[in-house]
Amino acid sequence: MKICVAQIKSIPGDIQQNSAMHIKYVDLAVSFGADAIFFPELSLTGYEPTSAVDSAINLGDKRLKIFQNISDSRHILIGIGAPTKHTDGTSISMVIIQPNQPKRLYSKQFLHEDEKQYFISGKKSPLLKIGDHKIAIAICYEISVPAHCKNAYEKGANIYLASAAKYSSGIDKTLHKLSQIADKYSMTVLMSNCIGRADGKDFAGNSSVWNDNGTLLAQLGNSHEGMLILDTETQMISEIL
Repeated sequence: MKICVAQIKSIPGDIQQNSAMHIKYVDLAVSFGADAIFFPELSLTGYEPTSAVDSAINLGDKRLKIFQNISDSRHILIGIGAPTKHTDGTSISMVIIQPNQPKRLYSKQFLHEDEKQYFISGKKSPLLKIGDHKIAIAICYEISVPAHCKNAYEKGANIYLASAAKYSSGIDKTLHKLSQIADKYSMTVLMSNCIGRADGKDFAGNSSVWNDNGTLLAQLGNSHEGMLILDTETQMISEIL
């Protein structure tokens, strides 16, 4: 299997332009034979909590149709970061679009204190299955919650996929934690982080891939868009800028 993490710069609140950026990278991933591509936290709207709540979508949103069409025709799983509407509030979610299947949702279960005034927690933690691989999704702050990665391991995940919006000030701690998770639980770990700015702070980029003993296999820089594609059988990485 080839699994891809994208590093992009989202425009706050501009779903149209951000969708175009997503499509560009999905098409690029397909051209390299990727089976799945994942984007950063709230990649469809940008990580601005107030505007994200105002721009929240549901799984029936017509703007997701183009992604389903691409997934169906080009046989690729697409994981998009988006705020999603629910009866009791808005969640930070990953919209999971699979070929010829209903769309699925993973909503962030563990929220940072700063997020609780805007968002509600998700309730379920489904695993994604591609061939023999089971993928657990983590969204940003959940990386730092021991119960989250432990639960993924106990459910049988062998890949831990972190969709993040990490600032430069905290990136070293995050990278160290993800390496530890890979080593402790013998899981391949990938992180998709964004670049650009939000709330006056710089995002850190540094999207990365670790093997199942915690060794860093590849890492992007902190200022450019791009993506990493891991071949899980050969452990080879393609870096596309």
